Amino acid sequence: MPPGIRQALEKQVTAGKDNALCRLTLGRIVFAEDRHDDAIAHFTRALALDPDYSAAYAALGKAYQRKGETARAIETFGKGADIAARNGDLQAAHQMRVLHRKFCRAGA
Repeated sequence: MPPGIRQALEKQVTAGKDNALCRLTLGRIVFAEDRHDDAIAHFTRALALDPDYSAAYAALGKAYQRKGETARAIETFGKGADIAARNGDLQAAHQMRVLHRKFCRAGA
């Protein structure tokens, strides 16, 4: 991530210019720092701003899984796969279905 991106995005949010891509990016930044609760908050906000945002579902599911909340990860991947398929985002739908099946088999 280029220097200053995080600060620019945080400034954008503070200024009331919030959007789903901004929140997804901030979530990915804090996820990389193992700040899973903060990442979950950003990904959840991204979905509140754009309920059809496939990438936010995938990221949220991964954050839940990393935090150890496998049942929530499974639910998120399943919902995200359905929404992605409905919107024609077939690659994202496939990836989330694979993760959904993987964690279902692991026995949540």
